[in-house]
Amino acid sequence: MPIWDTILNTIGAEFSDLSDIEMGTRITLRLLLAALLGGMLGYERASQGKAAGVRTHMLVALGAALFVVVPEQAGVAEDAMSRVTQGVIAGVGFLCAGTILKSERDTDVRGLTTAAGIWLTAAIGVAVGVGYEITAIISALMVLFVLNVIPSSSDKKSTQE
Repeated sequence: MPIWDTILNTIGAEFSDLSDIEMGTRITLRLLLAALLGGMLGYERASQGKAAGVRTHMLVALGAALFVVVPEQAGVAEDAMSRVTQGVIAGVGFLCAGTILKSERDTDVRGLTTAAGIWLTAAIGVAVGVGYEITAIISALMVLFVLNVIPSSSDKKSTQE
């Protein structure tokens, strides 16, 4: 029987990263909110026919939140959290670069707004992940305002032609 006790204790220890119900609720809320805000931004992009839609934005926001929730949960120092955040920014920047397409004409570049939106979605995920939920919600609302109210340069071109 001692072998089974050892196995059960080991399994229990491996799944003990949430110390209490309060911590579990906090982390669940942060991850859900990040996914929800990312999904909201992704829905706007998908409704505009853009390639990076709901799932992409949800995954970016959720991933960014998770990248900062785990080190915070582990109690890393502030300078280490800064490095984690820098890594998220650089990694998402690499992802964004893949959404930018340049045609043979030097003036035709597509995907910049999508790239910026993905980058900002990651920032919103980081904000939620470190506990700045209201800041993240305000930021998401501002993104929606920019995407829906401010005309794009391609809108100006089509109205001038």
